[in-house]
Amino acid sequence: MTGLQWLFALPADMVLAAIPAVGFAMVFNVPVRVLKYCAMAGALGHGCRFVLMHHGMPIEWASFFAALLVGTTGIIWSRRLLAPPHVFTVAAVIPMVPGVYAFKTMIALVDLNQHGFSPEIWQRMAENGITAAFTVAALAIGLAMPGLMFYRRRPVI
Repeated sequence: MTGLQWLFALPADMVLAAIPAVGFAMVFNVPVRVLKYCAMAGALGHGCRFVLMHHGMPIEWASFFAALLVGTTGIIWSRRLLAPPHVFTVAAVIPMVPGVYAFKTMIALVDLNQHGFSPEIWQRMAENGITAAFTVAALAIGLAMPGLMFYRRRPVI
């Protein structure tokens, strides 16, 4: 991707990630006054993942660091706006769920059922399934870590 294409792709990716973040926030009955923060967190997280993946980082690690950024931002905003951090973070992370990898896994599973065992189909199913599972785990861990660090009752050492 050239510099000019990348310059237009990043803001488009961020705007297109903010829309489902707001939609899921509305499904979760988030107060109207914080919907813009959900949109910003979704755009920030997806944009971070986009940049990291553009520079060669695998989707699992890029999703982890993006979720870590969203979780930290959510904690900062929660203290400033006097709301639980999950109000901002959960809806913001949902656009990063790897639906394409899960879909490809299910298609390969259907192909296995239809055509019988094939090493190529099995490999495609395993690779996509493992990528989807690890990406979802990275999102969950990355979202939980800032809360575990900021809300500790005991010292780390």
